[in-house]
Amino acid sequence: MILSKQEFLTSSGFQMQTLEFWLEQQWLIPEETPGGARFSAGDVARARLIQDLKGDFGVNDEGIDVILHLVDQLHGLRRVLSHLHAGLGDSPPDASS
Repeated sequence: MILSKQEFLTSSGFQMQTLEFWLEQQWLIPEETPGGARFSAGDVARARLIQDLKGDFGVNDEGIDVILHLVDQLHGLRRVLSHLHAGLGDSPPDASS
């Protein structure tokens, strides 16, 4: 699923001002194309996480920065481990374990 900025705003219900702030903070980094920003399913999930953290948990902007940085590190480490397992001929461990 790839969405334009307008499609992202329509489907998410976010205000333009909110999205612009999140883009400025680099909490969301959509793909830039000649036709404008393109948002992936991952961007949509990340936006929902930000919304939950701010709304349901009351996390402030500095806390959002820290949490998103940690989430990005975790995903990066998972990719590295997956590549290591693939290089060794092992299958990655079951994520549910």
